[in-house]
Amino acid sequence: MSGVWVFRNGVFRLVENPQAEASSDGRQGSGSRKKVLVHLPTGQVVSSYSSLEQILTGLGWERYYGGDPDLFQFHKHSSIDLISLPREFSKFNSVYMYDIVIKNPNIFHVRDM
Repeated sequence: MSGVWVFRNGVFRLVENPQAEASSDGRQGSGSRKKVLVHLPTGQVVSSYSSLEQILTGLGWERYYGGDPDLFQFHKHSSIDLISLPREFSKFNSVYMYDIVIKNPNIFHVRDM
C-alpha cells in the first residue's frame, strides 16, 4: 500500500496517485465540484427556496419561524427534525443539501453539476 494520506473535510483517506487525481480536472479531488439538490420523483434540480418549500410542504414539512432572522427553517410535527437553511439561496451548499437528503430519504439526491 503506497500513496499519500490526505486529510480533507475531517476525513483521512489514502490517495494512491495524487498527481493523477489533481490533474484529472485541475482540482484536488471531487470535493470542490459544484453540487445540486435533485428532487428524485420529478428529476428537477432545486433552484430556489420557493420550489424547495413547495416540495417540503407536500412532504409534511412546515415553515418554522424561530427567532433567527438569518435562517429559513422547516419542521415536521411528527418528528423532532428541523431543517435550517441560510436566508440567502446563494449560500445554500452541499452541507445543507445533505441535511435535507438525510431527513427525506428516497426523495432527494445530491449530484455533481
